[in-house]
Amino acid sequence: MDAHEVNRARAKLALFVADVFASVPRKDQRAKSDCYLRGLMLDGRRKSIQAMAERLPDGNEQNLQQFVNQSTWDPVLVRRRIAERMVPQIGPDAWAVDDVSFPKDGKMSVAVAPQYCGALGKQANCQVAVSVHAVSDTASCPLQWRLFVPEEWADDAARRRKTGIPQEVGHREKWRLALDTVDELAGWGLVPPVVVADAGYGQNADFRDGLEGRGIEYVVAVRSDVIAHPHDARPTAPAWSGNGRKPQSRYRDKPSSVSALAMSHGWEAFTEVTWREGSRGPMSSRFLAVRVRPAGARARGLALAAATTEHGHWDGVLPEVTLLAEWPDGAEAPTGYWLSNLPAGTLITELVRLAKIRWRIEHDYRELKHGLGLDHFEGRSWNGWHHHVTLVTAAHAFLTEQRLAPKADTADSPSTRSSTLSRTS
Repeated sequence: MDAHEVNRARAKLALFVADVFASVPRKDQRAKSDCYLRGLMLDGRRKSIQAMAERLPDGNEQNLQQFVNQSTWDPVLVRRRIAERMVPQIGPDAWAVDDVSFPKDGKMSVAVAPQYCGALGKQANCQVAVSVHAVSDTASCPLQWRLFVPEEWADDAARRRKTGIPQEVGHREKWRLALDTVDELAGWGLVPPVVVADAGYGQNADFRDGLEGRGIEYVVAVRSDVIAHPHDARPTAPAWSGNGRKPQSRYRDKPSSVSALAMSHGWEAFTEVTWREGSRGPMSSRFLAVRVRPAGARARGLALAAATTEHGHWDGVLPEVTLLAEWPDGAEAPTGYWLSNLPAGTLITELVRLAKIRWRIEHDYRELKHGLGLDHFEGRSWNGWHHHVTLVTAAHAFLTEQRLAPKADTADSPSTRSSTLSRTS
């Protein structure tokens, strides 16, 4: 936005700030949040505090630095209000779990470490944050963030103290952070219609089991080497001789990779599906949906634990889910795979639409990062990072509201679209 566009939106922005930052106790701090949001939305390549202060007529670098890095206002309360405000407007079809990386130099920025950096596509020095977004085909909004703390930071008392990491925060795997976030959002009265995620999460049997255990439906990407049995495979036990322990039921045939299972049905079994209108016309490809039973040591262990807890014994039968595979025209083999615990009668068009809906957050991430400076924060502290990310989320939410207006209402209470809309035949 240029300066004239920002000025025209000042009155609406003031009302937005008054609501979203109502938990911030001091009037002068709320005024600084208004100023910071205008700085984020103004045109300019760099959204560091110094650069924004220079562009704003009322910008004061020292005041903004103090507001972001030293102030004690609670960013979680602000993010909660953003979530409560935005979910009814977006009417999400799904919640998307994702993570985002921030390349960094040095070793003193909070939670920075050599690790896989998605922004660069390789191992690099960076920070990583796990996020959950409300998403539809028309809009998305980050609902909550968790900064990933690498193992090397868990017991590094000097760096933790210098960057202000709370004592109760330690190393926790990203998939656990995602489930923690879903639980926190449930505490706010927000429940996902469906969870979608890329293979970094969908590949993990514990993550899928965690969603299942919470009664949450999912459509998650997996790699081609995930193994499974066909849905009609049944475990059997050899005849008992009468001596020793009775043999347990088990699958006698080895599981196959999901790529092999999909290809075994042949090209002709794949159906053309259009899932949305793209900038160059309808987005279409060929898909197959079949029921399978994910296998492997971890899947078996989770099934055993669940059955033993509920029934006291396990019959050896692995849970059944839907495998969705994509085989585009011209490809020699399928190129994409997803697992879903949606009901068996779910239409393939709905499975495909949900599998592909993550495009929206990729689209909006470009605005968050390149337009609003999500990755431009130059501070090093836990407090400063969370304040900056919250302010960027607020700026994105405000712009999303303007794009959705006048159709969207700014509801005062959280709600979500029913999870059963048009999913089953």
